[in-house]
Amino acid sequence: MTRRERKSIQRCGWAEGDPLAGDPLMRAYHDEEWGVPLHDDRKLFEFLILDGAQAGLSWRTILNRREGYRKAFHQFNARRIAAFGPRDVARLLRDPGIIRNHAKIRSAIQNAGAYLRVQKEWGSFDRYLWSFVKGKKIIHRASSYRDLPVTSPEAQAMSDDLRRRGFSFVGPTICYAFMQAAGMVDDHLIGCFRTRARRRVY
Repeated sequence: MTRRERKSIQRCGWAEGDPLAGDPLMRAYHDEEWGVPLHDDRKLFEFLILDGAQAGLSWRTILNRREGYRKAFHQFNARRIAAFGPRDVARLLRDPGIIRNHAKIRSAIQNAGAYLRVQKEWGSFDRYLWSFVKGKKIIHRASSYRDLPVTSPEAQAMSDDLRRRGFSFVGPTICYAFMQAAGMVDDHLIGCFRTRARRRVY
């Protein structure tokens, strides 16, 4: 897609309206990732950590630090993260490329271990996560964000089970945002050009 085409197409308001207008990271994320079904375990783990890091912040803030997270967390290699110790935590608390919040850093390490246990039990993190939507993308058809939920029964079930398995920063609202990022839920608004690219996942 050319720069002119990117500027002329209609998107969901959060990607091209208000103060975010013209933000290339937000536009690219909206156009190429948000609502697109994702089945790569490491990418799913990345989004789970990033969505947890977003708590209390804007997604724009997290996107601007995404490369910093990838560098600091070894491209989201869960085995390496699960082995982090006090020196790694201290290093991360000094890293301006990520959100330097002790609880969120400890959560990422804790979640890496829980992720590895789920992989071992289910064969893949992908299989486990998509079981909450029975392998099918949930599509909402709304013309306004006022008509969209901020959580769902599926997100609540995911949150409850993740917590039971030792994950943290995985409340139902965070899980719903994660489901949007991973394409388990498609909340592109009617009129957005992405609605034409919708596909059901089986």
